[in-house]
Amino acid sequence: MSYDSESPTPGRRRRLRGNLVIATAALVPTCLAGWLVWQAMDGSGGHDDKAKVLPLPSRSAPHTTTDDKRPAGGRTPTVTVTATPSGGTAAAPSPSTQSAPPVGPLSGPLAGKVVVIDPGHNPKNFQHATEINRQVDIGTNKKECDTTGTETIGGDYTEAAFTLDVSHRLRAILEKLGATVTYTQDNDHAWGPCVDERARIGNAAKADAVVSVHADGSAEGNHGFHVILPALVDAGKANTAQIVAPSRELGVRIAGKFVHATGMPPSNYIGDGTGLDVRGDLGGLNLSTVPKVFIECGNMQDSGDAKLLTSADWRQKAAQGIADGIDSFLTK
Repeated sequence: MSYDSESPTPGRRRRLRGNLVIATAALVPTCLAGWLVWQAMDGSGGHDDKAKVLPLPSRSAPHTTTDDKRPAGGRTPTVTVTATPSGGTAAAPSPSTQSAPPVGPLSGPLAGKVVVIDPGHNPKNFQHATEINRQVDIGTNKKECDTTGTETIGGDYTEAAFTLDVSHRLRAILEKLGATVTYTQDNDHAWGPCVDERARIGNAAKADAVVSVHADGSAEGNHGFHVILPALVDAGKANTAQIVAPSRELGVRIAGKFVHATGMPPSNYIGDGTGLDVRGDLGGLNLSTVPKVFIECGNMQDSGDAKLLTSADWRQKAAQGIADGIDSFLTK
């Protein structure tokens, strides 16, 4: 997810500085936080595995974003919105990975559950700089409506293409489990939707879980995945008090299952090795009234991670890991 607190600029992302209203219930040692993820991945098969969830440390000065991205330990490129990137359509998901709307009554362990998948960014954002740079209220302050997202170093595979592919695969898995699944966008918008609207879509659906799918754009050598959890925020239109605890549990379960399914290690540059990060500067989390997390599936600007993210086989594993975490959360 490549979001900057100001207008996107090629190949770099600025660090956000500002007063954010961020608080968490308590602090726990890094070793305990890492143990939580290990617990979530242990016993990967069943619906009755219960991860113990404790509060995680938040950051008093979160990294950048508009709604999604932060630099950590190096450059965090956000692609310019003045031109369509090379090869932007080459990685479009194949029809076989897409899932048609369910027909008839649903059955399965997730029957009756509503999941909203939020594919980060939009492939057409590159063509709509004015629209996506419009400021929207995220409670704590205002940020851009949306951004273009990041891409691999050569520019041949965009984050927007990646998030749609994983989201199509994720939907297919969840619907087989009986869930009712909707998207915030499926490349069916001219641009966006804005981050505040993405939150409203999940709220209006009264979703049991919302997952925003992204890939990071940090520096070469920064690798691994991380899951972003909402901080305790009460400012303006934002009040996350009711979703902090369930969102944390959702995030812990996804992190553990993601490790098991993909073999991807937790981030070596965010989350102190836990694969978990708490933030209060993301509109998609601040404005949510239902359990919601973001997952950064890897760093597209790291050559090692990029080899995985551009592999269809690995993307299927990523979708499976996310689905397993959602399943575990909703059937606990």
